[in-house]
Amino acid sequence: MSKLWQKDYDLDTLMETFTVGDDYILDQHLVISDALGSIAHARGLQKLGILSEEETADLTQGLVEIIDLRLRDDFPINKSDEDCHTAIEGFLVKRVGEAGKKIHTGRSRNDQVQTALRLWMREFAYKLARKGAMLADALFDFAERHRNVPMPGRTHMQLAMPSSVGLWASSYAEELADESKHLLSVAELLDQSPLGSAASYGVPLDLDREYTSALMGFSRVQNNVLYANDSRGKFEAILLDGCDYLGLTLSKLAQDLMIFTLPELGYFSLPKELTTGSSIMPQKKNPDGLELARSRSSVISSSAFRIKSIIRSLPSGYNRDFQDTKGALFEGAEATWLLLGIFEVMIEGLIVDEEALVKGCRPELYATDLVLKRTLAGESFRDTYREVGLHLSDVVPSDPYEALKERRSVGTAGNLNIDRARTDCVIRASETRLEAIRGSYEGLSGLKGLEVVSW
Repeated sequence: MSKLWQKDYDLDTLMETFTVGDDYILDQHLVISDALGSIAHARGLQKLGILSEEETADLTQGLVEIIDLRLRDDFPINKSDEDCHTAIEGFLVKRVGEAGKKIHTGRSRNDQVQTALRLWMREFAYKLARKGAMLADALFDFAERHRNVPMPGRTHMQLAMPSSVGLWASSYAEELADESKHLLSVAELLDQSPLGSAASYGVPLDLDREYTSALMGFSRVQNNVLYANDSRGKFEAILLDGCDYLGLTLSKLAQDLMIFTLPELGYFSLPKELTTGSSIMPQKKNPDGLELARSRSSVISSSAFRIKSIIRSLPSGYNRDFQDTKGALFEGAEATWLLLGIFEVMIEGLIVDEEALVKGCRPELYATDLVLKRTLAGESFRDTYREVGLHLSDVVPSDPYEALKERRSVGTAGNLNIDRARTDCVIRASETRLEAIRGSYEGLSGLKGLEVVSW
């Protein structure tokens, strides 16, 4: 099919390569969501009398066929198409004739791609919130299993105070839990329909935006049509910022695990199936997954930053610069999804060496405990602090298990209070919303269990 904007001339070949970029490849992510948005738009056009009932039915059938083809990885988008929108419209024109030429009435590729992206991002945000919450719960379970295993606490990488594996693991679990809750807020922001905003200024047709929004399962319409366009890139960056917080947490966890699995410490060990070898040193079992977790965290951060840099100084209204935000969105989103997945496997297989952990609790770890016990007996804290600090060799090691029991304040090693921090509410909220979204997809396409995010 010719380009949707085709004039009486052919585009320069180099200009076509430059302007199309990887869009026709990236748009495979959006085929299903674009088809769903097109079904909703067709029904809106029928409501206006622009499409007949028969034409709407034919278009819906053609769009469902496109969804089925995409699910089988058999819907091609060619470079000459520029994007999935042209490929979809071209398919419809071939399948249903004149009705296919009407499907674009009252909309622009601007609100068309915004709608497809919004459907994709909304579903991804809810799925990622659930996945993050499930990883948090896996860490809570790990913390429960090892809640009373002593572990040296460190500050500045030096021995600090008594801690436990339970405290260490549940700290990351609570962090991920909060970040998953934050993603629910991001998902709610994304849950508004831009369809009907056209090329930023609406159209002189009485489009029922609330009707098409409800068909797609959105909680509301994105009201101002110019803002609907200007939010492109901004919403992607907000989503990737949510991804970035997860990445920052998991990068820190990866660094901890690389230190704590060093042979010289041996607090933990990874299953050999999660390590790789060296091409020259036969003894090596490298934690490549953990190392790449650090770098993938940087990929996520850079994806968010790329989008912000692209949109930073744009004037209002559509600008072609928005096209270059798409690759960063999918790159950052996929990196986050895989990062969570690899840590699910890591935590499941992580082995705790209690003997090595207890051995690591050297006498100086209890220096502060000694100071505080003597303070409770009536001595001055500062004077006792100085005396103990000058005579560390005289500090007698405590029983590491008893030292944990002495920490009874909420959230300390002896009182982890894990049940209060678990993520059931996030998982339930995500699954409830995802079920409703799938229901709206079924209402549009007749396909059960349809999802627009394939991961």
